[in-house]
Order: sequence, then structure tokens, then C-alpha cells
Amino acid sequence: MSRKHVKSLMAAAALTLTSGWAYSQGSVAMSAAEGGNLWFVELAGAPEADGNSKAAVKSEKDAFRKSAAAAGVKFKERRAYDVLFNGFAVHATPAERALLAKLPGFKAMYPVGTVQAPKPEAGGQGSAPEMAAAVALTGANIAQTRGVTGAGIKVGIIDTGIDIDHPDLGGGGVAGGTAFPSARVRYGFDFVGDAYDANTNPNPVPDANPDDCNGHGTHVAGIVGANGAIKGVAPGVTFGAYRVFGCDGSTSDDVILAALERALADGMDVVNQSLGSARQWPQYPTAVATSRLSKRGVIVVASIGNNGPQGSTPDGLYAAGAPGVGSDVIGVASFDNAQRAFTVGATPFGYNPATGSPLPPTSGSLPLARTSATLVANDGCAALPAGSLTGTAVLIRRGTCTFYTKAFNAQAAGAAAVVLFNNAAGALSPTVAGAPAITIPVVAVTAAQGAALNAAIAAGPASLTWGTDFVGYPFGTGGLISGFSSFGLAADLSVKPNIGAPGGAIFSTYPLEEGGYATLSGTSMSSPHVAGGAALVLQARPRTSPARMKTLLQNTADPKAWGGNPGLGFLDHVHRQGAGMMDIVGAIDTRTTVEPSEIAVGESSARPFRQKLKIRAAAGSTYDLSHVAALATGPFTFVQAPGLTNFAASAGVAFSAASVTVPAGEDDAEVSVTITPPDGTQLEDKGIYGGYIVLTPRDGGAPLRVPYAGFKGDYQSIQVLAPTANGFPWLAQLSGGFFNNMPTGASYTMAGDDIPFFLIHLDHHSERVLLEALDAATGNVVGRVSLDEWVTRNGSPTGFFAFAWDGQVFKKDPAKLNQWSVAPNGSYIVRVTVTKALADKKNPAHFETWSSPVITVARP
Repeated sequence: MSRKHVKSLMAAAALTLTSGWAYSQGSVAMSAAEGGNLWFVELAGAPEADGNSKAAVKSEKDAFRKSAAAAGVKFKERRAYDVLFNGFAVHATPAERALLAKLPGFKAMYPVGTVQAPKPEAGGQGSAPEMAAAVALTGANIAQTRGVTGAGIKVGIIDTGIDIDHPDLGGGGVAGGTAFPSARVRYGFDFVGDAYDANTNPNPVPDANPDDCNGHGTHVAGIVGANGAIKGVAPGVTFGAYRVFGCDGSTSDDVILAALERALADGMDVVNQSLGSARQWPQYPTAVATSRLSKRGVIVVASIGNNGPQGSTPDGLYAAGAPGVGSDVIGVASFDNAQRAFTVGATPFGYNPATGSPLPPTSGSLPLARTSATLVANDGCAALPAGSLTGTAVLIRRGTCTFYTKAFNAQAAGAAAVVLFNNAAGALSPTVAGAPAITIPVVAVTAAQGAALNAAIAAGPASLTWGTDFVGYPFGTGGLISGFSSFGLAADLSVKPNIGAPGGAIFSTYPLEEGGYATLSGTSMSSPHVAGGAALVLQARPRTSPARMKTLLQNTADPKAWGGNPGLGFLDHVHRQGAGMMDIVGAIDTRTTVEPSEIAVGESSARPFRQKLKIRAAAGSTYDLSHVAALATGPFTFVQAPGLTNFAASAGVAFSAASVTVPAGEDDAEVSVTITPPDGTQLEDKGIYGGYIVLTPRDGGAPLRVPYAGFKGDYQSIQVLAPTANGFPWLAQLSGGFFNNMPTGASYTMAGDDIPFFLIHLDHHSERVLLEALDAATGNVVGRVSLDEWVTRNGSPTGFFAFAWDGQVFKKDPAKLNQWSVAPNGSYIVRVTVTKALADKKNPAHFETWSSPVITVARP
């Protein structure tokens, strides 16, 4: 599908994404945030990154400014861009936006989005060995023993800044004592200053030091390349710190775009973005700009998002975020880190230490006990008899009351340690912070581990022995996809995420003022693992292009078992883990590649999908071809009821030959693969399936893999304007902070907030959402109310967008500069037309419409 451009001519429309609002059948509470007056204006000429000259780009901007001045169009220019985007970020009123859209040289207009400061998932406590365990999962430790440290590679961190005083990052170890640029943070720029917040204090006041008072960027930088008390993935890299967040709050996309251009100007080899906006299209501005950065030779890596079913903001399918969904961006999923273990009998149990309690010892034994033989939901919630648990490690199930309450009750009963276990699949990273403080070690294990420990106690007596070993699956969740990691695919059915790395429970650097070190979890932590890994590969294999880097990393990655129930033997979803866990040594050592390194099968309603694979290898090399299916998901998008469903469904995969040999005197060979979606006995229509093409060398070397994923059936059969519990869409009237449903129509004075609102739930991403005003009597179109392209879906089955109309309409008139006019008093209907994702514009079935009740415009 060719890339299109947003032409958002919403002079009178305010668009707000609102999810999870409290509502009744007749009214919903109104969000405080409404649209905004900050816009990207894209000019007609290409940016420098797409081949335009610097002089031409400058000339276009000068001409546009002169045209605006001559036409009397006033706007406040906030930023200008030349390389990754040709245009401006501007403050403009609705009327000014309408005039800008008519000026010569105008191409498109995009709302500048607000990006919340990355919010890591709960992490727990840790120490230096936790980082050592993480780098071992990807082979970074082996690369380092070979002398591959990332030396000479520049890695840009677009984030909250970097604590340049931190000794592990080249600082002097005293807060405020290191000058910028420092020994290792040689590049960077503060775009915002400490007090900046895009929502509450949107006026940047930067200073000369891209330092970090938030902590997130310092943690990310430490994962990339700390070299001190802890050692990151690539301890020899040089950093660029591009600060786009203040101490708290949010930033905006125009600031991020400016940071991308600065990182390119500073000559960064790799850029990491542990940030983003969920459920976005690859056409989202930051995704497009980041892809252009890749085309200029910079390897760009971004987190895919923490909106997995067990994240703090749970979401379903198609939740991957921008910029990670960009076409040339390596979007990264998160795997859980390896875990410290205790043993019971001969079995190790990997655990996560709880935040708010002391770290467990590394030696010693305790008798195991439990607070309930049946492990009920309120296990440990009531006060326990004094002395009843003296000297024991007590097993307590998650449920009903807080982790702190459970730990405190056990501590009061004399327990020497607490082992919490989950009541659902996946890892558990609890906090037991509270007053009075918990003074005994508290650790957490999975539901399956808890059941095994309960059985050992029942068979008793049993004891727990603390140790120093680290374990992964099957003795813990280490090496399995983190429960918070977002699902793809991208809205255009491209493969997202592309690869994964450790992101669950990562101990790394933190600002000295905040203790110097911390354990955090998130795809924010997995993305810098891949950025650091790319730096190692780039040192070992100089001049590797971004496209080649992606191929090397994906071909050699290791797909992992399904985290929901790994004992069943199914591989986790391709649209959850991409190619699998990054293998840095494999990427450095391989001399064979397969391209494309991923296959987006797309929708399969028409015919089987055929793809040629090119194998680049030494002459005479022979590879046997095979296929391994990954888990599929059913037709339901959201985590809410009926919820995501998993299927052990296998596509039909056929090869043009069972093996392929590179001919003598050649360095490549081709083979074709045909992919047919699973049949109806395995997977329903609207499901997403995937798997891995495996090329196994006959010389005994490591296999190479190519992930693929596709949509079963007709993609446009997904209903976008899906019914909701309270019957969206609505015509609404605003009163006292609530939108009131007006199903039989309403009259509006068009003064202040007394204007029509349209509350629209979108079950899936849309290429266009068009609102038009029609004369209620004749049905004739009076004019356009708004037009938005590349619109995301809502975050829940009851979430919605709010559109507003102030009575102006847009109607093309070549003779007029300002094509917006006021609709006179009268009766109107507003028609909403949704163009579905990947729509055939000639197929009426690829559109959905809704018409409002009658709107009476009655200005005094």
C-alpha cells in the first residue's frame, strides 16, 4: 500500500480520544483535554532525507512564509524542519488552519500528538547480577569477552536525558560535578528543560545540559552501555543525550521530531526511542520521520509498547505503538529477565523480589509453610495468630487484598520470608511498600510455581533454600514474553514487533540523586538491549546498513515458547515476539542471510500468498527447508470480554523445493514459499496466524529463520462502527461536564460549548474518518465538517472519540482563499463515513456510515 498523507481540514472539529469514561445510558463524563492548536504543516516538496536539496527546502519555506504574509494569514511558527520532514510545527487557530491549507506549497496538516513520559511497569528490587543475567540472554557477554564492546559507535538516546554525573556512564560520581559534554556523553541537546510538560507547561525552557531528573533515560542508557558497577550491552559506546521530557509529565511529537533531526546532524550510528503512542499507523508522523532516519543510514530502534494484556494499561491486538510501527524501524518486544532462584528439594524456583522489602539472602534455608490449605482468594488477608509462622517462608496466593496486607500479616505472625504467587498466567512483580515497613524478604513466583510449592508443602515437610543461581524457563519466566508487552500486528498488517530482548525486571543506572540504580520493567528496557546489540554488531561488522542489520538480527533470533502455558510446547505469537529473542553472537558470526527477513502475508481472502526467498551463502552450501507454526489469535481485538483467544493453528506452508543449494561460482540462491491460512477447523476468520520458515544448514551450523504473519479472511470485514454497550455513535449536548445523548435530535445556539458533539466508537483503525453536514430536508451535502486520515482505534470496547462542530463547513471553491463558511441557521444531519483499513476505494463494502439525528442550528 502506498503511503498517503493526512489532510486534516478540521477547522471546526475537535478530536479527543477518550477511553474508560464512566457513563450511563444517557450521559458520559467529558474529558478535560480537547484537541489543541498545535499542528504539523507539511509542504509539497520532499524533505532532504528523500532527496530534495537543502536550498530547495529552504526556498519552499521562505515562499510559504511570504505567501502567508501576503494573504494575511497569521500563525505562530514553533519549529521548522528540513531533513526528516519538510515543513513546520505551528500554533494556529481553526480559522488560521483553514487558510494555511489553501496557500501555495501546502501538502498536508497533522495534529501534533502528546506523548506521555514512559511509564515503566512495576520492577521490584535488584542488583548488579540481574544486569549480568540480562546481557547473557542475548549473548552480549560473549561478544564482550571477544573484545566487541561497541567502541567507536555513537548511540543516541531520545528520552528524559542522561545523568552525566553517573560514574557508570562516564561521570565523576558527584551530582552536579561533571560538565557537558562528558567523557562518554559527548553529544546531546536539551529541547525542553526541567519544568516542561506538554499538557501543563508547554513552553520549553531548555538549558545547556541534557541531564536527567526523571530517571528513565539514565536507566535506558545504562542498559545500552553502562561500564562500572554494572556493565550494559555495549560498554564501549559513546552517547548522545536528546532530552525531550521534563522532570515529569509529557512531551509532544514536534519536540521528538526535532530530536530526530538533531541526532542525524550529530552523526549518531544508532538511535533508541523508548517512547511512543499506542495503536498507531506506520503513517503516523514520528514513525515516518524515524523511517526516514533509517534511510539516511541510522539504525533506529523503538519500544513497541506496554499495552499487553497484563500491562498497567491492558489492550488487545493491533496495539503496537509509533514510532516502533514505522516501516524501517526495528520495533522491540520484551522478554522477562532471568531470575534469581531458591530451591525446594532439587527444583529451582525463579522469583522476582518485591519492591518495598529487603532483598533475599543468597544462602540459608527456611521451613515452608502456608496460610491456607485451599489457597483461597483472600489468602493471608486476615490477621494471623501471633507466632503461628515463626521462622518460616510462607506461601500466600494473590487475591482480594493488597500485597502489603498479606506480607504484613505474615510478618506479624513471625514469618521470616513471604513467597507470593500469581492467580493468573505470567510473572508477578509486586510492591509491598507501606507503613510500618516490611522488614522480611518478599518474593513472587508464577501461578504454576505456586501450585508446585503448595503440593510440596502438602506432601511435607519441605524447606526453601536461598541461592545465587539464575534461571529461566521452565524454572521461572526468564526468556518468555513479558505479560505487559504489546500485541501487533500494525494496522497495515505489517509484522510488528520485529524482534525481542530482555525488558522484564532490568537493573540499571538511575540518577545519583535517586539512589544511582533501579530495577524497571518495560519495552522501554528491551529496546535499548537491541540498540546496544546493534552497536556490537556494527563494531564487528562495520558499514552494516540499517536494512542489513534488521536482516542479521531477525535471521538469527530465537523464537520462544508461549508464556501463557509454555509446557504445551507452542511458540509464542509472531505478532507478540517478532523474530524472537535477539542473539547478538549469532548476528555477528553468521555469513548467511535470508531476505526478506520477515513476511507480511496480509489478508488472505483471495488466494494463497507466495514469496521468493533469497539465500546469500557460500557456494555449495545446502539448506533444508521446514516450517514451525506459532500460536494464533482469534477474531476478538480487545482484552475485555469476550477477550483474546489463542489457537494452535498452523498455516499451510509449501516450498518450491525441499532444500536449496547455492550453485558453484554463485553467492546466492532462491526458493519460493507458498503460505495458506489455517482452515476453519483451526482458526476463525478475522484471526491472526503466523510461524517461522526455518533453513537448517547441512553442515551442522545454526538454523536461520524468517517469521511470517497474516490475517485470515477479509480484513475489511472487521466492523469499525461497532455497537457499544450504550449505543454509540451519539449526537450529544454538553452540560455540566457531561455529554448527554440526544437520540431524537437537539437544538444548538452554537455559542460557547453549546455546539453539537458526535461520540463515535471505532473498533478498528481507519484510513479516513469524514464528517459532512447535510441539509436535513433535501439530503444535499452542505459541506465538510472534518476529515482525518490514519485514525487509530479506541483502547477499549467502550472507548470513543469526541468530534465537535461549531457550524462552519468546508466546500471547495477555487475562486476563494478561505473555503470555510458559516452554515446558516437551519436543520442539518451530520454523516460520518469511515474508510476501512487497506480499503479498496471502489468497493462500497469497505466503507461504513452513520447519520446523526437532526441538528437544529439556532443562533440568537
